[in-house]
Amino acid sequence: MALATAHHEAAHAPTHNSLAINRAGLWLFFFSESILFGLLLSARFYLEGIHREELDQLLGLGITIVLLLSSVTAYTAETAIEHDNKKVASWYLFFTILLGLLFAGGVAFEWSTAHFHRYQSFGSVFFTMTGIHATHVVTGVIMLGLVWIQALKGRYSSKNPWAVSAVVMYWHFVDVVWVFYYPALYLTK
Repeated sequence: MALATAHHEAAHAPTHNSLAINRAGLWLFFFSESILFGLLLSARFYLEGIHREELDQLLGLGITIVLLLSSVTAYTAETAIEHDNKKVASWYLFFTILLGLLFAGGVAFEWSTAHFHRYQSFGSVFFTMTGIHATHVVTGVIMLGLVWIQALKGRYSSKNPWAVSAVVMYWHFVDVVWVFYYPALYLTK
């Protein structure tokens, strides 16, 4: 009887690799988001001839450094979980969340002090690009927070790192987008 039950369960075992499907889905998501961010970036350069207002260069550089540092902390958390160092992973997920919030706060401060109107051409592009990017950062902070809570409970390990890896890949994607947005908004005339 036990042999028949085991044979029955084996016959109905899933034949797909869920990790491979998850990875493919994440990469398809990144592809679709790349199109969105790319179109916004192209709109910025389509309006190249418009009068561009000056932005706070120091603030732009500061929030860029914060976001790049957050990629380092996110990577450290992912590496720690792959080596079963759960305490380090939890701390670095927490640091990544704090840096993400600091970045979002910097963008909000920039919005409140911008010397141009959102109905001007450059203002429209600036607020749209930074707004959609900041929305992705806040979404990333929420996802990092959910993963961090589960990490504190010991849910992830070197045998089960997918959630940490996925949220860190998302975080790196958002950071790479900013690497293109920062010069397009702050450095080019």
